Amino acid sequence: MGKLDGRVVLVTGAARGQGEQEARLFAAEGAKVVVADVLDEQGEALAKELGASASYVHLDVGDEADWSAAVGAAKSAYGRIDGLVNNAGILRFNSLVDTPLEEFMQVVRVNQVGCFLGIKTVAAAMEDGGTIVNTASYTAVTGMAAVGTYAATKHAILGLTRVAALELADRRIRVNAMCPGAIDTAMSNPAQLDPDADTEGMSRALDELYRKLVPLGRIGKPAEVARLALFLTSDDSSYITGQPFVIDGGWLAGVSVF
Repeated sequence: MGKLDGRVVLVTGAARGQGEQEARLFAAEGAKVVVADVLDEQGEALAKELGASASYVHLDVGDEADWSAAVGAAKSAYGRIDGLVNNAGILRFNSLVDTPLEEFMQVVRVNQVGCFLGIKTVAAAMEDGGTIVNTASYTAVTGMAAVGTYAATKHAILGLTRVAALELADRRIRVNAMCPGAIDTAMSNPAQLDPDADTEGMSRALDELYRKLVPLGRIGKPAEVARLALFLTSDDSSYITGQPFVIDGGWLAGVSVF
C-alpha cells in the first residue's frame, strides 16, 4: 500500500521543479494529485503523464477566485480534498534599498498571499483530518543579503504555519513548513529554463559553489524535498504540527573553519 492511498492532495507550482517531484511522488504513493500552476502546457502534460492519478487546474495563487475554482474542481473530480502543498513561489535578487515597491509586492503576492489564500480556502473545504505543508525557506530562519523581499515572505510563512496549526488543530488538520536551502531547480539554476543551455554543467558549477558553503558539499535535489513533503503529508508525521523542517545539507548549522 502507498503512504497516501485514498488521499486527494493539491500541489501548487506543480508543473516543474519541487512541485513536479512532489506531484510525481504523491501519485506513486497512491494519492489523487491536483496539479496546480499557471504554466498550463507543462501542468497539463504532467497530469496527462500521471494518468488517472492526477488532474490539472490553472491556479494563480495570488487570486482568491482562482483558489475557489481550483478547490471546486478538485472536489468535483474526486469528491474531497485532504491535503495541500503550498509550493509555488518566486525569487527576486535586489538589495532592500534598491527594491521597488512593485517588485516587493509582486513577491509578497505570490509567496505570502498565495500561502495565506491556500490555507484559508483549502482548510475550509477539508473534512476534519488533513494536512497542509507550506514551503518556506532556509531564509525563513536566517538572513541572506540580496534576497530581503523573498526572506520577508518566507519568515511570514512560518508565522502563518504556526497560527494555522493552532487554529486548525481541533479539526485534526496538521500544518507544517519545509525550509529548503539551495535546491537544483530553475529558481537556483535558471539555465534549466533555456533549452540550449548546459544545465548539467551549471549543476556541476553549483555543486562546486555549495561545496564551500554546505557541510554535505552539494546543492540539494528536488526529489529530496519531495520526500520531506511526503513525510509531512502522510501518517508518518501524525503527531507533528506547527513546525519548520530545515532541509539544507547542514548549511544552517554554521561555518566550518577547516
